[in-house]
Amino acid sequence: MSQARNPVPGSLSIANEVIAELAGYAAYQSYGVAGMAAPSMQDGIAKILPMHRLRRGVLTEMTDKGAIIDMFVIIENGTNLAAVSQNLADSVRYVLEHYAQIKVLDVRIHVQGINQPR
Repeated sequence: MSQARNPVPGSLSIANEVIAELAGYAAYQSYGVAGMAAPSMQDGIAKILPMHRLRRGVLTEMTDKGAIIDMFVIIENGTNLAAVSQNLADSVRYVLEHYAQIKVLDVRIHVQGINQPR
């Protein structure tokens, strides 16, 4: 037996930092993504951001029609860049639309580097 849900009056707003954090965690769990990178590279070198700074690798733009997400990532060496990027975009879109109920207009993936094994 399912219960009917009654809407609660009011509104909900989600901070851009929370949206970026959700997108960062989706990236962290995506196959082929070594980590997040800062949008601006110092000295032309992309560095993997630590786990507690994932949102620094995500830029969010909220419009009245939905969100535009820019993800700055470092991809694992030997993986298909197009496949990893598409998988990541799909994962971010799913997480934001399913958990935060935010309409996502676009997810743009910016590959900042390739993680080379040492």
